[in-house]
Amino acid sequence: MNMESIVFYMLAFLVLSGGIMAVTARKIFRSAIYLLFSLVGIAGLYFLLAYEFLAAVQVVVYVGGIVVLIIFSIFLTQAADSDLPKALRGRKVFSFLATAAGFALVLTQILRHNFIPSGSEPVSTNVTEIGLRMLSTGEGGYALPFEVVSVLLLAAMIGCIVIAIKKPGNS
Repeated sequence: MNMESIVFYMLAFLVLSGGIMAVTARKIFRSAIYLLFSLVGIAGLYFLLAYEFLAAVQVVVYVGGIVVLIIFSIFLTQAADSDLPKALRGRKVFSFLATAAGFALVLTQILRHNFIPSGSEPVSTNVTEIGLRMLSTGEGGYALPFEVVSVLLLAAMIGCIVIAIKKPGNS
């Protein structure tokens, strides 16, 4: 096993364990910190794949933007030390079903996709090529995923506002 494989497995462990701990932690602040570790691990995977631009975007947008926004909203509500409520059984079942459906969807897409064989020409990682592909709506374009990410950012901002809103009667 070479060093690159060891680094990959360490980063994969960081991403998976951070994600699992983020959704199972009882303290909201700890959950945000675990999410931070998971997102930093994803940026590390991008660096390992030599996609420096995407790694920088991951750090700036997700680690620097969303997680900091979540942490600020936690501190604004002064609920950093409070426990999250225990999940109801119906919500656990729905979460499991949604996760299974998402996993099935991703697996279906992976099995239907024609991956480029490793012997073909490598993908260009310069910023100009990434920008042209991001704005392209044709074959190999990323306009739709780019819009999905913008909706995700909007949902994160709305979630932070909802967390930061104080309920009437609580000072």
